[in-house]
Amino acid sequence: MRHAAQVATKDATEKAASELQAVLVDLVDLGLQGKQAHWNVVGPLFRAVHLELDELVDDAHKWADEVAERIRALGVAADGRPGVILRESGIPSVPEGLIGDCDVLSRVGDELTAVVARCQAAIEHLDGRDKASEDILIGVIKGAEKHLWMFRSQHA
Repeated sequence: MRHAAQVATKDATEKAASELQAVLVDLVDLGLQGKQAHWNVVGPLFRAVHLELDELVDDAHKWADEVAERIRALGVAADGRPGVILRESGIPSVPEGLIGDCDVLSRVGDELTAVVARCQAAIEHLDGRDKASEDILIGVIKGAEKHLWMFRSQHA
């Protein structure tokens, strides 16, 4: 009987780590793409968007670190290597070159929406089996939705 409980716990831990890994990939990509947009945004809203992107990038890095540390706490290696990010990210890519401020606002809104959706799906897949991981994901959702509000309000 004890062996079955250990297998169930191991399966739940691996599931949680897998869900968190998918979110980690998106958060690392969000930070990278946010910085790319930060450097290349142009237009009348330049300053406001430029500064808001810095805040988003800082939060994306903080969230990614928290998610990666939870993965490690579960006893699994976190993977944020560039090839993994390129292959597995679920957020749309920022185009090359200069990007108009309104386009940045729209694109970042799409990226944040994708991150929120990935977190919500992860919570659903965890189905109450790992409350600590769910709590971290809820924190990411709250922060991402706040940024989404800020970006959308500038583009209204």
